[in-house]
Amino acid sequence: MTNSKRKGAKGELEVARLCRAEGYEARRSAQFCGNTPDGTADVVGLPGIHIEVKRVEHLNLDDALDQARRDAAKTTGNLPTVFHRKNNTGWKVTMDAEDWFKLYREWEAGRNEKKSD
Repeated sequence: MTNSKRKGAKGELEVARLCRAEGYEARRSAQFCGNTPDGTADVVGLPGIHIEVKRVEHLNLDDALDQARRDAAKTTGNLPTVFHRKNNTGWKVTMDAEDWFKLYREWEAGRNEKKSD
C-alpha cells in the first residue's frame, strides 16, 4: 500500500471514530472490498450525508467537493460533504451553503418543536 493510500485509509478510520464518538454507528465503506458501486462514500453511517474524506496537507476544496457531489449523485443522493484535515489540526467539514441551510432548517424545526412541547 502506498503512503498516500495508507494516509487516506487512516483518515477514513479517524472520521469513522469521530462519528462513533458522537453517537453514530459509522464505518469505512465497503468500497475497499471491491463489491460496491463507484461513488460510494468513504465513510457511511451518518444518515442523509455523503462523506468524502481528505487527509492531506494541501487540498483543493473545490475539486474535493466536486468529487463528493458527483459521487453522491451516482449513489444515494445524500448531501455531499468533505471531512478534511491537515497534520496537527482538527477535522473540518465543508459543504455547499445550500445544503448547510437544509441542515440548519431541520435543526431549527426540531428546536422549535421542543419549545412548543
